[in-house]
Amino acid sequence: MSRSTCSRHSQAAAGFTLIEALVALAVVAVSLSAIGSTIATTVRGVRSLDRHLALVETSRAILTGLPDRNELSPGSVSGELAGHRWRVDVKPFVVDGSANPETDRWFPQSVTIRIQSPSGGILELNTVRLRRRGGP
Repeated sequence: MSRSTCSRHSQAAAGFTLIEALVALAVVAVSLSAIGSTIATTVRGVRSLDRHLALVETSRAILTGLPDRNELSPGSVSGELAGHRWRVDVKPFVVDGSANPETDRWFPQSVTIRIQSPSGGILELNTVRLRRRGGP
């Protein structure tokens, strides 16, 4: 082989063409945008879970701090805990078809706990507690 033939052959195979480089850059750009979109969605989901977890933990703290069933009287109580505003509403629980509510030893009360986070999210829990009628 002559020197000029070898030189031309190695120069032609030495690099990428402009179109090949642009296609490679386009593939990289599409891949990076897909990865970025996935990361952004994941971050939003994690933030949402963090806010919900804070609401649930606050509700647990409020439920734990409620008075004993015999001391829980009908009415509303509100306050703030760790930046979360909360309200507890206690009402008589109306039961259709109960035997005789005046003579039963226990009567149900509806307890509603409503918590609002500083970011505006709201969690509402509804439960029923039994309260002893009359003395111990």
